[in-house]
Amino acid sequence: KGELMRRKRIWIPVAIILLAVMAFAFRASQGRGKEPAWRTESLQRGAVRAQVSATGNLKAVTTVQIGSQVSGTIAALNADFNDQVKKGQELAQLDPTFLRAQVAQSRADRERAQVQVRQALRDSVRVFTLGAQGLASQSEQDAAQTALDAARASEQSARAGLDRAETNLRYATILSPIDGVVISRSVDVGQTVAASLSAPTLFTIANDLTRMQLEAAVDEADIGTIRDGQPATFTVDSYPDLSFAGMVDQVRLQPETIQNVVTYTVVILVDNPELKLLPGMTANVTILVNQAENVLRMPNAALRFRPAGEPATGSPSGTGGGRGRPGGMGGGETRGRPEGAAGGAHGMGGGSQEQRRGSFGVVYRLQGGTPRAVRVRTGITDGSFTAAFSDSLQEGDLLVVGTDRGNGDAGQSGTVNPFAPRFPGMGGRR
Repeated sequence: KGELMRRKRIWIPVAIILLAVMAFAFRASQGRGKEPAWRTESLQRGAVRAQVSATGNLKAVTTVQIGSQVSGTIAALNADFNDQVKKGQELAQLDPTFLRAQVAQSRADRERAQVQVRQALRDSVRVFTLGAQGLASQSEQDAAQTALDAARASEQSARAGLDRAETNLRYATILSPIDGVVISRSVDVGQTVAASLSAPTLFTIANDLTRMQLEAAVDEADIGTIRDGQPATFTVDSYPDLSFAGMVDQVRLQPETIQNVVTYTVVILVDNPELKLLPGMTANVTILVNQAENVLRMPNAALRFRPAGEPATGSPSGTGGGRGRPGGMGGGETRGRPEGAAGGAHGMGGGSQEQRRGSFGVVYRLQGGTPRAVRVRTGITDGSFTAAFSDSLQEGDLLVVGTDRGNGDAGQSGTVNPFAPRFPGMGGRR
């Protein structure tokens, strides 16, 4: 009895494995007997727009940081956040007590210097008179002249000291240098500001918030396509349903590297008549770098598709190819030469000469239930669709973008994914 139980424990797993192998073989034989169902998309005519996406921050076109050139205690504040100010308007007042004392001392120094000049002038006149009579030596006359010159120099130094003290007293009154709105105030009454090393920032004033600029960080891979005057649209989180328009004004040459990612600042001018946009807002920007109007738009998946057993050399950018001919003039040895290959650079209808520039690619048009290779010249792409120029394609043609075996397995022999795992029997010829 024990021997019988051991045999059962051995044969039960073996039987399960055999049943699983038989079921798998049956399903594989059923699948091999079915023709693939082609997944297609219709070739449509429309616009293809190449765009660059980036993020940035909104700023006023002119922003002035107002500081203090003298040290002191804030005695009064005459402007606050969001206040509209005019050029020359008083914004703040430093305590002028110490500065007034310096002015008084400098004025006294000037008066003392003037007294010394008058005394030196009288002495020089007396010495020169005696010298004319032969009663004073030449050295005495030179000493008198030197004393007069030194007194005059001291008077000029005292005048300069007085001017500096009076200027510092004027600097105690903080005035607005431009018309604008106060967007930042960094001090309060009673706070002491020290201007010994650098001027402390007291206010930040934006000149005109109806005209703003957006500074977007564009990746180095895309900066080569950005030009002045290109249109741009952007959204901000505060108004997710609104789209704002702008225009590229400047591409700054200074790179910024953050975690080995190099970006360049693109300045976009923006009109803000309703004052909805505020300084510091984060914007998601889309810059239109190229567009093609009224062209055949083929899905990029059609460029990537290759039937089973043929090389997957197509790409969304149109640098497609095939076996047996350079430049994408393949299409598989069983399907012959792609249609439209003889046209070369000529015979590609539709679109301007600039729009027709590009690479060649191979797509497969469904005819009579069979995909036929067609060679096309590709134009610009928006990431989903690519402009196509070919006399062999017409609007409404069905382009193959993948396959469906009919048993729930889609695209196994269609678009090739280089990162997908490969198993025996997958991707071979049917």
